[in-house]
Amino acid sequence: MTLAGTALIASTIALFVVAPWRGDPPVLLRSAPSVVTVALPPSTDAKTLTLPGIPGSLRFAVMGDTGRGDEVQYDTAAQMAAWRERFEFTFVLMLGDNNYGTGSHEDYVQRFERPYKPLFDAGVEFHAVIGNHDPPDQWHYGPFNMRGNRFYTFEKEYGLLKPLTSHLVRFFALDSVTMDREELAWLEQNLSRSTADWKIAFYHHPLYTSGRYERSAAQLRAKLAPIFVKAGLDVGFSGHEHFYERIVPKNGVQYFTSGAGGALRVGDIRRTDLTAAGFDQDTHFMLIEIAGDTLYFQVISRTGKTVDAGRLVHEKAK
Repeated sequence: MTLAGTALIASTIALFVVAPWRGDPPVLLRSAPSVVTVALPPSTDAKTLTLPGIPGSLRFAVMGDTGRGDEVQYDTAAQMAAWRERFEFTFVLMLGDNNYGTGSHEDYVQRFERPYKPLFDAGVEFHAVIGNHDPPDQWHYGPFNMRGNRFYTFEKEYGLLKPLTSHLVRFFALDSVTMDREELAWLEQNLSRSTADWKIAFYHHPLYTSGRYERSAAQLRAKLAPIFVKAGLDVGFSGHEHFYERIVPKNGVQYFTSGAGGALRVGDIRRTDLTAAGFDQDTHFMLIEIAGDTLYFQVISRTGKTVDAGRLVHEKAK
């Protein structure tokens, strides 16, 4: 069943203009994206691909906190490879804690190169950020495409008739472990200057969470949220919390936490008004497709079950 067909069966649409979370510094309000949350009907096969597969679209995956090197990580990686046979994503965003080891050559082989070899062999690229458990100097590890930088940016083009009708997505890879003045100044300058159709940031620590790291999230939020809102960020991906959570949009930004690509804390999501959707019963990864003004997402568990799916419709501030 296609995403459009599923949406006709069961969908909810909400347009948000949200005031800042209590304790945040003052920020500029802007129109939030319109979010269509797709509920798969009970009769639908759990392994149904809800992403539309639009010709010329940008397709990628997202995973965080993967680097355990154990059976659970390998099972989740195998599931990613199986889904890629149906949805050919070309790159993966890695949200930190990519290697819980010492940083030895064997660690990288066991915790990254071996489990994701089918994706490597298919030509999939990986773009990583640093987590608090990652070994030193990870930004020099070639396959992570950080090129010696703690924080960096890159752009992807999509569309059928390039460059006549193509669109741009600008990605901002941030170091949330050491968020210093240099990085904040770099982010504010580059994010505000970008004229990309979509602006997406990815980093390790969440700004909003219903998990155990609420206090550190508030501290990071005080630094990043005003920049994100003022400069027009659309989507933020984080890890660190070992579960999946889609946050109710905040000041026009849609935040996702995807921190259970290999590590998991069962039952760690608390009941709060932040959560639009959550899953803490198994590991998972995300599949993303961007076509025109719409971002589609599907969240897949280690066993192939779809635990969340929907679309984010882009509406720039007026």
